[in-house]
Amino acid sequence: MTCCLLYRPSVRSFLPRYYRVEIEMNLFEEVSVLREWGISGGKGQSRIDLFGNLRQASEQADRLRNAALKRGYNRSAA
Repeated sequence: MTCCLLYRPSVRSFLPRYYRVEIEMNLFEEVSVLREWGISGGKGQSRIDLFGNLRQASEQADRLRNAALKRGYNRSAA
């Protein structure tokens, strides 16, 4: 399991925003990439993408993480 937590302060409010990317195997021998994002303390949103192998899932998770870093998110200490 790979997990990456990213945070940044929101421009419109003082509440921090989060973006999380996680890679997991599911029960059907597929690899899933779970994304969660929103305002810290809020409901947030999520999306799951399925892949046939770990390499494809890992490449997608890296792309998503890099895009979040370009948008101003920072790596968290957690």
